[in-house]
Amino acid sequence: MATQAPRHLSDRMRARGIRAAGWAIIILSAGAVLLPMEKGVSSDVMGAMLVAAGLIEVIAAALRRQVRQLATAAGVVTALAGLLFIVNPETGFFPTVLPIVAWLALRSLILGYASTLSEGSVRRWTAFSAGMDLLLALLLITGLSITTIVVSMFGPTPPLIASFSWILAASFVINGLMLLEVASCEMEASANAA
Repeated sequence: MATQAPRHLSDRMRARGIRAAGWAIIILSAGAVLLPMEKGVSSDVMGAMLVAAGLIEVIAAALRRQVRQLATAAGVVTALAGLLFIVNPETGFFPTVLPIVAWLALRSLILGYASTLSEGSVRRWTAFSAGMDLLLALLLITGLSITTIVVSMFGPTPPLIASFSWILAASFVINGLMLLEVASCEMEASANAA
């Protein structure tokens, strides 16, 4: 499912753009790690981070040669999850966990399928990113049953919020690293074409 990248951009320019997107998402992961240091995790802040990550993914997807549509879909799903937090802010922990689980599971499916259509190290990193999102979704689901009792009795606790922000950070880091690998492959293709 290789589609033609925009002809007006050189391979090196595409690679630089994808690399910048990868670093931007890794920087967002640092912001996600710092979220618990605030008094509480704001739905607006979390939503803005997801929207930003989604838009960065969409921009990077437009620069890719392979699986552009699927990479765009993964970015759109991320941005939509962020918009859900902004448009429908919830104060409780559990109303926000379910959209994150759905976001991670859907991204995992999209990236898993994209990995079957990719080649070389990009295939590995895309599959790794899909696997990480699935693992994170499963961790949230399995932790949900235990924390349901805790939250129903005591309300949201800082350790729950902290683990939630680490889920976002882990997904962002792996996604950023995947984009750095895509950029590396784009640079390699540029060198081979010259």
